[in-house]
Amino acid sequence: MEYSERPVWNDYTQEELGRLKVWPSDEEAGRRVLRSWDAVAKPIGSLGRLEALTAQIGAIIGSDRIDISRKAVIVMCADNGVVEEGISQSGQEVTCAVARAMAEKKSSVCRMAQAAGADVIPVDIGINRREPIPGVLDRKIRCGTKNFSREPAMTEEETIRALAVGIDMVYACKEAGYGILAAGEMGIGNTTTSSAVTAALTGCRARETVGRGAGLDDAGLERKRRVIDGAIEKYNLRQASPLRVLSAVGGLDIAGLAGVCMGGALFHVPIVLDGVITMAAALAADRILPGTKAYLLPSHKGREPAAKRLAEELRLEPVIDADLALGEGTGAVMMFSLLDAAMSVYGGRTTFADLQMEPYRRI
Repeated sequence: MEYSERPVWNDYTQEELGRLKVWPSDEEAGRRVLRSWDAVAKPIGSLGRLEALTAQIGAIIGSDRIDISRKAVIVMCADNGVVEEGISQSGQEVTCAVARAMAEKKSSVCRMAQAAGADVIPVDIGINRREPIPGVLDRKIRCGTKNFSREPAMTEEETIRALAVGIDMVYACKEAGYGILAAGEMGIGNTTTSSAVTAALTGCRARETVGRGAGLDDAGLERKRRVIDGAIEKYNLRQASPLRVLSAVGGLDIAGLAGVCMGGALFHVPIVLDGVITMAAALAADRILPGTKAYLLPSHKGREPAAKRLAEELRLEPVIDADLALGEGTGAVMMFSLLDAAMSVYGGRTTFADLQMEPYRRI
């Protein structure tokens, strides 16, 4: 199976991005996984979408011998200048505080990852702080984006550099032996940026994509909608390229996560998505690098209105329906646990012969 075998992200230009290619996943390996499931002593297809998702993993890695025991969450952390418009209940200092908690393994995603046997890799791709945070990987592009209601959030060069950081992270994790990765984020204001990216890429109005984020009141919600609709019209984003959309109204965390999704496709590493922010990044990634979505696995139905539209656009069916809205990659970590449970059955392979019973047959 062919895939990108070495880093390709140094000194990217828009033209070089356009030359990237996703090699197809191995559909025969996926079919072998399903045949192996049919040999397990249980009713055919009785683990539902978990069987389909493990088959997708097999197709991604090109083998029915699946090992996802080593896993990590890549958490892109960045601040967003649009918080100046009063679209968030919290200030930018919270981004830094939570990133520091991640470094100290005290944040919500860290607690859950410990239970799931996963590592957490926090990445400073754009926190509004000049000093490095011990324990947080320093890949800073700039100290937060600009206020997109007044000027584009990033230059295209900065956006491409952020994409490159995400691609780089996936390559490094594959080299380190990780078999599956999750996408996570931390950045006050990023339900606004992700809703704006979703609205621009799908042609929606903000009313269809915008939610209350971490707890906006009615006035704040209406202000958030006006800011997004105004920016989409200001930059004429309805027909714009995905790169221009990311640059105008996205965030460094979203661009970095789009790079993580692209890296999964380039290096054949399954990427588990979290909620609305990572799904917006995934849609941008698939628009920039067609074929990327075949390498992405859903986790949960996000609470934000944009989540449903994004799932439809990406043709993903989230597995967990628990009204989650925490972020950080927590929903994706829950998905790790479900996949591990399924793999315990797949790897154990108790056969019909072991139980001295006639096998079920696929009808």
